[in-house]
Amino acid sequence: MRRSDIKAVSNASSRWAGEVWRFLWVPPLFPSAAHRWPSDLRSSGSLLAAELGFQRLVRKVLGVGGLITMPAKRATILAKAMKLQSLLFISSSLILLCSVDHVICGRTSTFIRSEWPSTDIPLDNEVFAIPKGYNAPQQVHVTQGDYDGKAVIVSWVTISEPGTSEVLYGKEEHKYEHTAQGKTTNYTFYNYKSGYIHHCLVDGLEYDTKYYYKIGKGDAAREFWFQTPPKIDPDALYIFGIIGDLGQTFNSLSTLEHYMRSGGQAVLYVGDLSYADRYEFNDGVRWDSWGQFVERSAAYQPWIWTAGNHEIEYRPDLGEIFTFKAYKHRYATPYVASKSSSPLWYAVRRASVHIIVLSSYSPFVKYTPQWFWLLEELKRVDREKTPWLIVLMHAPLYNSNEAHYMEGESMRAAFESLFVHYKVDIVFSGHVHAYERSYRISNINYNITSGSRYPVPDKSAPVYITVGDGGNQEGLAVRFSKPQPDYSAFREASYGHSTLELKNRTHALYHWNRNDDGKPVPTDHVVFHNQYWASNTRRRLKKHRGSHAGYIATY
Repeated sequence: MRRSDIKAVSNASSRWAGEVWRFLWVPPLFPSAAHRWPSDLRSSGSLLAAELGFQRLVRKVLGVGGLITMPAKRATILAKAMKLQSLLFISSSLILLCSVDHVICGRTSTFIRSEWPSTDIPLDNEVFAIPKGYNAPQQVHVTQGDYDGKAVIVSWVTISEPGTSEVLYGKEEHKYEHTAQGKTTNYTFYNYKSGYIHHCLVDGLEYDTKYYYKIGKGDAAREFWFQTPPKIDPDALYIFGIIGDLGQTFNSLSTLEHYMRSGGQAVLYVGDLSYADRYEFNDGVRWDSWGQFVERSAAYQPWIWTAGNHEIEYRPDLGEIFTFKAYKHRYATPYVASKSSSPLWYAVRRASVHIIVLSSYSPFVKYTPQWFWLLEELKRVDREKTPWLIVLMHAPLYNSNEAHYMEGESMRAAFESLFVHYKVDIVFSGHVHAYERSYRISNINYNITSGSRYPVPDKSAPVYITVGDGGNQEGLAVRFSKPQPDYSAFREASYGHSTLELKNRTHALYHWNRNDDGKPVPTDHVVFHNQYWASNTRRRLKKHRGSHAGYIATY
């Protein structure tokens, strides 16, 4: 093999080698289909183009013609592929091969971005503009309001007086056939007094329907809309955005604007919202500005909330001894619908996914309320209806950055064995202001006196993804540990957001998008196989395919 060929594969492999290598070796998950990507994945033009382009490079090295599709042709090239595999390992300085299940490599990006200053946007900036009109509703946001996606909670703030907590809504713009009545609350924090915070449950909605809603009165009334998700179905298509540690800097604005162009239909938010606690006396004005900042997205699609450490706001020196005070008053969650005793941990089902939200900063060890609730909630998961199982938390269980290193260790010890047993697909977290994705690994066999002390590959384990890179005023966490741990697949200290596109019960497309000098740049790409359905399919294939099953390597 010529050196130019190795370089050609190397240049493409940093993005697609792991996927193509899996593609070469894995029989299809649909026995009746051609031995290529499933048709719903082929519908993605960019993915198909990348697949075809990389196939040309691999065919050049292997010395075969035509698309690598049919079983006979695969059998013909297996020996050559084995030879290529050996050469790839020998040429490890040039070539990166990555798969989630099999730890082949890890990569630390060397990209260094020229970021905007990590300071909050001035309060007089237009991004915080207050709507016109007396007592006009502001800081409008919606979240899922029930267990199955047929309700939303609409929240907003009025400043001058309570006003009405009524929401008018209907299926046609400016025509509101229905009314829902909400409730009003407020709070004080030291020398700050909040406005009047409204929460209104709008339920009995139809799936996959666009609803228009109106809040406020007279000339100050405001109108918005939201789209309900498709009905609970294992093959429901849906796109989630994943954002964490956003804050309210110009970097934050870049992240938010990029996400809003991504096609995402709901946000999985992994904690640390306003960073108001970074100000003297935990200035509540910065809670108000953040609510107005995210309204451009959160008023039109649900944000699924997770609490972070910057929401704790425990300040006994100011006489404030109750934790999560501002957060719990401002951001409602449907915790009662999932039989939780706290708004800080809860679960929802949406489209084809079961989402579990955990609190890193509430008691979670064995026999605590959160531990008991998680155990029961995992038993309720029906992978026949919601095949995708995702967990949200703030502090990452696996983190190779010097920032917040090992802070999630105690929760890992409490929950990791449950995640493996129930085959959680992905765990998203924030906290560390950088991006990192792991392989499928676990560390559940060590018991002080015996067992491996180190994480090992585990096909039943989730992939752990840290997306704490929203753009807040604390800046980036640039100091990754060296060498890169075996469990870490990719890491980069840049701002950005992620999207997860659920294609069907077996496949999902994941992208991490870097904010590159104000432009969204897709940087990390993964095709996920569903833990439940893919493993069931592998068992069926093993029964019918005999010795070939020994070569299966999936994501």
